[in-house]
Amino acid sequence: MSTPSIAATRQALIAAPGKTFDLSSRDTGDKSLFEDKENAETSLKKDAATINELKDMMYAEGKRSLLVILQGMDTSGKSGTIKGVFSDTTPLGMEVKAFKAPSSNELARDYLWRIHNAVPKKGNIGIFDRSHYEDVLVVKVRGFAPAEEIEQRYAQINAFEKHLTENGVTIVKCMLNVGYEEQGVRLAERLEEPHKLWKFNPGDLEDRKLWPQYMDAYQTAVTRCSTRHAPWYVIPSDSRTRRNAMIARLVRGALEDMKLEWPVSEYKPGDFDIG
Repeated sequence: MSTPSIAATRQALIAAPGKTFDLSSRDTGDKSLFEDKENAETSLKKDAATINELKDMMYAEGKRSLLVILQGMDTSGKSGTIKGVFSDTTPLGMEVKAFKAPSSNELARDYLWRIHNAVPKKGNIGIFDRSHYEDVLVVKVRGFAPAEEIEQRYAQINAFEKHLTENGVTIVKCMLNVGYEEQGVRLAERLEEPHKLWKFNPGDLEDRKLWPQYMDAYQTAVTRCSTRHAPWYVIPSDSRTRRNAMIARLVRGALEDMKLEWPVSEYKPGDFDIG
């Protein structure tokens, strides 16, 4: 089976801006893009190598940046995605930020302050493990802010992302859509496997009890904040390999769309005597 084109991958995964979106209609175990897991692994390896090459070109150019936003329920595979998609990527020009509960210093400022401070500088790829969307997801579900404030945030987030894209930042937003049953399996794995035990947090079980509320919050966030300048892609994430392969297709596509070229140097080989 051939690898799906980048265009086909985008079309299959996008939450089309301005269109009705129903999260429950998205199969968390969908295999339509990569029916064969071996094909997914092959595609991932090729894309990971190409992403590294394109990242080096963007770093050398130093004019634009790429921001990859990974948002999803616990165990959806945000850190696993980073490890898989960027497995061939050298650290130079890479920035990874995991957003946890805000500090007292961050709470003393507006909720986007800490996000803007973490936006990758020109030439770099930045990866957000969770993001500003926590402020319309967990904050909404847990009631940490008044409903009227949360309602304002959708438009504020859209304006913020538009500002970034107008200033040289390409944004790829991926919702890692894991199923309820698969999450249960993965939470059990964290308790049973020694190398995963450190990941277990009893608080994850409290969020699991609120699964319907979180799904409603995700549907609203994706619907309200999938825009032409920064659309949302909903990634079926019950299969780790297929998840990584699909996101690698999207990241590669975003870099290829930049039409990157190696910068022309003023130096010529004959102008210097290396000795």
